[in-house]
Amino acid sequence: MANSPQAKKRARQTEKRRAHNASLRSLVRTNIKKVLAAIATGDAGQAKTAYDSAMPVIDRMADKGIIHKNKASRHKSRLNAQVKALATA
Repeated sequence: MANSPQAKKRARQTEKRRAHNASLRSLVRTNIKKVLAAIATGDAGQAKTAYDSAMPVIDRMADKGIIHKNKASRHKSRLNAQVKALATA
């Protein structure tokens, strides 16, 4: 338990920041799931649109440090490969 006023304030700030970051991580996951759902339907146009809308969100969260830049890159690469495979099939 925090005893000093400074420690109490830091605990409040940390909790607030943790909740905000969790919300942003959820946003990334939701966008990724939307792309995967569009791929599952088999509609290449819809998958491409979902992919294009998810990329800026993933990049923004990587820039903010919500997710690691390599994780963002990995998601983008894998989703792009799936969208391209759907378009050629």
